[in-house]
Parts: sequence; C-alpha cells; structure tokens
Amino acid sequence: MQFIPFNSRDIRHKSIFGSTAAGDNLRLAVLMPRTFSCNKVTLVLHKDGEENIYRDLYWCGMNGENEEWWDINITFETSGLYFYHFTYETPFGRGNIYLRSGGCGEFAPNGNEWQQTVYKKGFETPDWAKGGIMYQIFPDRFNIGSAPVKDYPADRILHKSTDETPVWEPDKNGKILNNDYFGGTLKGIEEKLPYIASLGVNILYLNPIFEAHSNHRYNTADYMKIDPMLGTEDDFKSLCKTADKYSIKVILDGVFSHTGSDSIYFNRENRYESKGAYNNPDSPYKDWFTFKNDGTYKTWWGIDTLPETNEDTESFINFIAGKNGVAEKWLSNGAYGFRLDVADELPDKFLDEFSKSVKALNKDYLIIGEVWEDATNKFSHGGRRRYLLGDQLDSVMNYPFASAILTFMRYGVAENFMESIVSVCENYPKQALNCLMNHIGTHDTARILTSLIYDSIEHKPRHIQAQCKLTNEEYQKAKTLLKTATVLQYTLPGFPSVYYGDEAGLQGGGDPFNRGFFPWGNEDTELTSWYKKLGEIRRNSKSLKDGDFIPYSAMLSCVAYKRQCEKETLFVIANRNPHEIDYYLPEEFKYQKEILLGSLVTDLVKVPAFGAVIIKK
Repeated sequence: MQFIPFNSRDIRHKSIFGSTAAGDNLRLAVLMPRTFSCNKVTLVLHKDGEENIYRDLYWCGMNGENEEWWDINITFETSGLYFYHFTYETPFGRGNIYLRSGGCGEFAPNGNEWQQTVYKKGFETPDWAKGGIMYQIFPDRFNIGSAPVKDYPADRILHKSTDETPVWEPDKNGKILNNDYFGGTLKGIEEKLPYIASLGVNILYLNPIFEAHSNHRYNTADYMKIDPMLGTEDDFKSLCKTADKYSIKVILDGVFSHTGSDSIYFNRENRYESKGAYNNPDSPYKDWFTFKNDGTYKTWWGIDTLPETNEDTESFINFIAGKNGVAEKWLSNGAYGFRLDVADELPDKFLDEFSKSVKALNKDYLIIGEVWEDATNKFSHGGRRRYLLGDQLDSVMNYPFASAILTFMRYGVAENFMESIVSVCENYPKQALNCLMNHIGTHDTARILTSLIYDSIEHKPRHIQAQCKLTNEEYQKAKTLLKTATVLQYTLPGFPSVYYGDEAGLQGGGDPFNRGFFPWGNEDTELTSWYKKLGEIRRNSKSLKDGDFIPYSAMLSCVAYKRQCEKETLFVIANRNPHEIDYYLPEEFKYQKEILLGSLVTDLVKVPAFGAVIIKK
C-alpha cells in the first residue's frame, strides 16, 4: 500500500472537512516516515492569483514507532480560493508533497495542489429550501387549463393536439423559428398545484414567462410583462398566492445575459414603437448592447436573434436589480427567487448588485445560478469566479452530480461516482451544498428515460432524434434504471429537481424533443407513484435536509453512503449490477428498517438488480 503523507478528507490530517469560513482556525497535519529523518516540513500556500507564503510545521509526536506527525494551525483572514502543497527537508535532500487523487497526497517532484474554499463569515442560505423538492415546468408544455388564452400575436402557430411532436424541421428558408405553441398557461399550472404538491414539491421553477417571441422565451421581449399566451400579471399573482397555500414557492428564470432582437429594447424587427437600440441612435437602451463599425452587433453564441447585453452597464443593472426594477417587481408580485440563466456569463459586478438588491428585500429569497462545472473554481469573464463565497449565489444547478448519477447508472463504475460526489462536498460551502439544484434532466438535456439508454442522444442530428423512441423492452430497462437514479438524486446533499413529465414517463432527445406536452391521462402511474414515495421519504427524513454525507463503500458497481444528523441516520445502497446482491451491513444498521421497498434487514440486506435500498436508523 502506498504511503499517504496527507489526506484532506481525513480529520487526522485536516481538522475541518471541506470549506471553511474566513476567520476559522484550521489544523493541517502531515505524516512522515521516521526513516526520512525529516528535519523540516513547510506549508506552501497561496491565495488564488497571489504569491506563495511559507509556514513551517511543528513536530508534534509519533504515530506508532515508524511514523511522526508535523502540524500547523492557520487562519484564513479573507474569503477566497486558496491552494497549497507541502515541502520537506531531510539529510538526504528536499522533496514535495502534492495531491495525487481522492484527497490523498504523495511524495512527488511536482503535481496538483489541494484546494481550500474559504467563504465569507456569516454566509447563509435559505433554510426553507433545504430538504425540499423542486419541480421544473416549461410553461407552454404543461397544462392548458380550463380557460385557454385566445389573444396572442398572429405569427405564432398553435398545435391542434397536445399529442403532436414539437416542430423540429427548418422552414422553407432553412430557419427554425420556435414559433409553434401548445398553449400552456399560468392558470393551467395553478389548476395542477394539487398534483404538484402530491409529489412533495415545495419549489416550483418556471422557465421564462416574460413576453418573448418564441416558445422557449429565452429571447425576452419585455421583462415587465407576462407573455400573452401564458396569461396576465394577475394570473401570475394568483398562481403564487395559491402555491403558497400548498407551501410551494415560485422561482423564476432570470435571462439577463441577452435579450431578443425582437424586443422593446433592441427592436430589430420593428414590432414595437419603442426606441429600440438597433434602429435608434438616441435609444435609452443603446449602451445595453455593443455595436460594431460594420453595423453588426455582439450576440450570444453567434445567434443574431439574441443580442448580448452589457451586463455591467449601470443603466442595465439598475433596470434589472435597482429600485422598482425587474427583480423587485416580480418578487413583490409573489415570486420567491430566481434561477439565473448562464450565470457564468454574467460579470461579478452584475451578480454582486443583483444579490445585494434581492437579499435586501428578503434574505430568504433563493438565487440559483446555471453553472455546468465545479462552481468554486470556475474560470469565466477573464478570471476565477466567486459565486459561492457569500456575496453572489445561494447555490447552483448541480451538473457534476447529474453527470455522476447518469454515468454510474449507464456504466456502473462506482469508484468514479463516489469521487465526483465527495469532490463537490469537499469544495462547496455546506450552506450552498444543501441548496444544490440536483437535476438529472432539464430543458437543455435529453429526457432522462431516453438518455439512460441512448447516451449523448441530444448531440445526434435532429432527424435521428425525431425517430428515437424506446421499445417496450428499452423503456422497462430505462424505468428500472431511473428508479435507482432518483434514489441517488433524492438522497444526495442538495434538493432534487424534477423536470416536468419525467415522473410521468415522457421520452425524447434534446431540444425540442425534450419539451413535449405533459401526457395528462396517459401517465406512467407506476413511475409517478415512485416519485411520490421518494417525496414522502424526503418529507420524513431530517438527515436529508442538512445532514452530513458520509461515503461508506464504492466498488464492484455498488455504492453505499450515509446521510447523518443528530436525530437520524440513513444508509443508502445502490446496486448497478444486473443481478441481486447480498450487502453485509455495518453494525449500526443491522436489524433496522428498510423504508424504500420494505426489504428484510438482518445482518445483511438483499439489494435488487439495478436497484437500491434505504435503511433508516
């Protein structure tokens, strides 16, 4: 076995697991072989972007007869991202200790450093969101309701049946206009709140609802108006008020990195009488956009219908986050927070001001950012981002967990799954960890049932995606895998986010096939009941709110971990093998209760093929 001089995940080496607050005292301890005759161990530490500082460790005692401990107590005075490794000196020369993998160090001439996340003292996140369940709705595709909206722009096409496939082929000009609608409304969502509540949901996240001239509405036309096909401002107020009766809070999609070219702010298509920036040099919105000498303008990802905004412009920030601005208006009308679209493309100045403004209204408003990578060490906008250090986001969409769950369910490599989970737990502040938006499918990815069988289907040509429908055998396999995937999703740190219709059996590849209409009357009731069961378990489990995540085992296509708080411990076992396994339990879980399947628990528990169990102590 290779000697491990330092392990950041072992409290003998690092007194606090994971991140720390500014001002906290942290003990670091290095274990050295006695045969090295070591006479000096040094911590080499630097704050991100700054010079190294050197601090000598102190010899502090033996570990048996052949090893010795060296340690140091340090305090990080300011928030930020810090990196460190160690050096040592012996009569035979100098050496280094670098991170190898899994938090464990090795003696090596060079290598990776450990990361220490230090967040702002007093950083808090909304307690009400922890232990909850989010439900994401693509508004046009959920429910029409008893009073369909009839007054809408003439250039929008309404499907004749909710069973139809969203339009995916280009028109005669080779363009995909996204102007086909199914007619879902805010009133339709309100009418289905009893169903949503039955899933255990307490957070309702709506994809964009502001006026926009596409069915996805990510090309905002007017931030101050509800899209006419969805209803009215009063409909939104009513939805929020009724949701509150079910203890459900409504979260909106904040799309601020770009607007639509067909908007009152840009007005390239001359739909509006406003002084749009595209046609009017005196437009009050002129400095919101960047125009080039050749008459073109800066766009979001090269899409000419999405002019990119200058989010650090004072007038734009004031419009979105200032007094009587966009955020204040919709929060005062009943919303309880925002999911920020492409948060990694929003500059620090905007995020600082947005968060400051929203939290000043109510510190319990939730701000979730769309970040696809590890949000603690993400580079964008020319530098390292500080989303989770206490002044910007409460938390983020958890793509690392989604990737870990899906990859494990497809291929069964338990070790990689556990490393992905523990890495996030180590890097993220616990406050943010407990508010992670744990999705396994969204409007930007293939439907989970399809994705479990056809990896990367969303990257295939659209004509292939259009023909991709699971056979009955594939569907049954996908459903079995999904049940276990959701056990992981519902029991890892953070809260699960369910994309509408996943619990009812919807299939589909990427956009627009992942945006079909909810199959009312044709739901997979067995799958829906499963989601309700998991919702019930979350409601009755204190440890899933903010309990510690404790890895137990990860090998042979099986993972096991604990979620533990003072009053309760859950033991989760997920088996990706195509056969049943006997899992011999740690002492504390023998003869306890299995709460998912009602399985018999003795000194072992039988875990079904592609299945999972949850044991409660």
